[in-house]
Amino acid sequence: MIDNSTEVQAIFNRIAPVYDQLNDALSLGLHKIWKQMAVMWSEANDGDTCLDLCCGSGDLAWMLAKCAGSKGLVYGVDFSVQQLAIARNRRSPLCGQISPINWVEADALNLPFADNYFDCATMGYGLRNVLDIPRCLQELYRVLKPNSQAAILDMHRPSASLARSFQQWYLDTVVVPVARNLDLTQEYAYISPSLTKFPTGQEQVALAYQVGFVNAKHYPIAGGMMGILVITK
Repeated sequence: MIDNSTEVQAIFNRIAPVYDQLNDALSLGLHKIWKQMAVMWSEANDGDTCLDLCCGSGDLAWMLAKCAGSKGLVYGVDFSVQQLAIARNRRSPLCGQISPINWVEADALNLPFADNYFDCATMGYGLRNVLDIPRCLQELYRVLKPNSQAAILDMHRPSASLARSFQQWYLDTVVVPVARNLDLTQEYAYISPSLTKFPTGQEQVALAYQVGFVNAKHYPIAGGMMGILVITK
């Protein structure tokens, strides 16, 4: 079990070179659709200042940049130096007018931004990996403008026993062996225990209300194996 931020940081630095390829392969490309759903629920609009927290290699940040257009601004924030290096060096996957993106190395529990700064926010596969989920939600609440929205995408343990069994089978027989072939067994073996301790969708909703959000709703997707928490300040 991972119990300190340094260890989490080290894992994401080590998997950075193959992170995108593994996400594509292990989700059959569906992670891009789920990320588009998160961007849609963030309600990013033309001219907005947007935050992508725990941005990784930058998928969600680029999607936000398209929504915000040339008059907007996007901040992609992560504490993994290697992930940010890949994000900075990516060629734009988008055509047309997009926002500039600032890549920022920072801790999700202590963001270097003023209060009420962002018009919207996304977070993809990051909340499950922070060591203090309420603190992370508090920081999101602090930096968002009033009436703005954030959408948080992550993996979950399904409540249905059949879906739960399928998820565990997939992790054990597909994800870990693929990672083993890349000498990343330890890095991907952590997923299963992280899901076990991750709050359910309704527990996340309760946490969001506790830190001050005025509206919170959790949308299960992929049979409950994924979910998006949508929160409004």
